[in-house]
Amino acid sequence: MKKLFQASLTMIALLAAMPLFAQQKDIKLPPEATEFWEPVPRKVTPAAQMGQAPSDAIVIFDGKNLDNFVSSKDGSAPQWKVENGAFTVVPRTGAIKTKQGFGDMQLHIEWSAPTVIKGEGQGRGNSGIFLMSLYELQVLDSYESRTYSNGQAGSIYKQHPPLVNAMKAPGEWNTYDVIFTAPKFNADGMLVTPARITVLHNGILVQNNVELKGPTEYIGIPNYKAHAAEMPLELQDHGDLVSFRNIWVRKL
Repeated sequence: MKKLFQASLTMIALLAAMPLFAQQKDIKLPPEATEFWEPVPRKVTPAAQMGQAPSDAIVIFDGKNLDNFVSSKDGSAPQWKVENGAFTVVPRTGAIKTKQGFGDMQLHIEWSAPTVIKGEGQGRGNSGIFLMSLYELQVLDSYESRTYSNGQAGSIYKQHPPLVNAMKAPGEWNTYDVIFTAPKFNADGMLVTPARITVLHNGILVQNNVELKGPTEYIGIPNYKAHAAEMPLELQDHGDLVSFRNIWVRKL
């Protein structure tokens, strides 16, 4: 991937310089002059159906069990309920997180707000997807319920509201497709580049390569602190019966 990126940069620089060079020398370049054949992009087999995992994905939940998760509180087996190819928050049992850590990634996850509607705003179908256990992509029943814009479904919590409200009705399945670039720190722990995220909610762009200001905070101003290059994906127990299914990640 790095070699392909470097080769692409070289080609861009070459293309930028070519028109002036060709004019000065009155040279007509053959098509082959702007082609490169190495490195060859590796082969990845797409999924047979939309939303399913491609061949190079790490499947975190395939509908059978929570073996890839542990309790965030004490590392024990999760107590959330697995049923009919999905799993549901068991309120007051605590958040769960993946055993494996992730940094730069493509994430696919599907979730559903409970059909029994209770509460309003942040009290209605609330959960969260914490990338690297720190950066929250909000899960909330915002279908017909008002809350602060940077706290509704599709928001980067307390930082970026979604571009649009793409929610489906309670009980229907929502999809998040996420491209996440992890923050980078130098050897002294200073931030070199902040995290960035792009999110499609039900196939609709709601976060367009936005810059994260730091870990998402309920109270206070976000502030980066150096952390590992790869950290677990965490799902929040906010006391509501939110369900999840079909979770996979591609490391980038």
